[in-house]
Amino acid sequence: MTSVNPTISSSKVEGTTVYSPNGDKLGSIDDLVIDKKSGQVRYAALEFGGFLGMGTDRYPLPWDQLKYDTVKDGYVVNVDKTQLERAPRYPMDETPTYNDEYGRKVYDYYGSSWWV
Repeated sequence: MTSVNPTISSSKVEGTTVYSPNGDKLGSIDDLVIDKKSGQVRYAALEFGGFLGMGTDRYPLPWDQLKYDTVKDGYVVNVDKTQLERAPRYPMDETPTYNDEYGRKVYDYYGSSWWV
């Protein structure tokens, strides 16, 4: 029996496809945001929308919302396209200030627990 490695390099996470529960492709992970103090991943920035990378926004998803699916070789998040379209986001060429206020807004939207 081969054991599965429980860790992964951020370079392998970036570009990984994200799916809705019904299997629709929502986008792909563009970036990870890591808490400097705890070392824990806080967000995965999902690239969603636009056409051929133009007009594409980034949608920060709380890391605990993403579940890796070995069959799909991607992450599944309990969000559909309509919910994602209303979610907190930012343009590709901007980076928000990932402070506690911003974090609470994102985590509240997805119903995740925020920690400080």
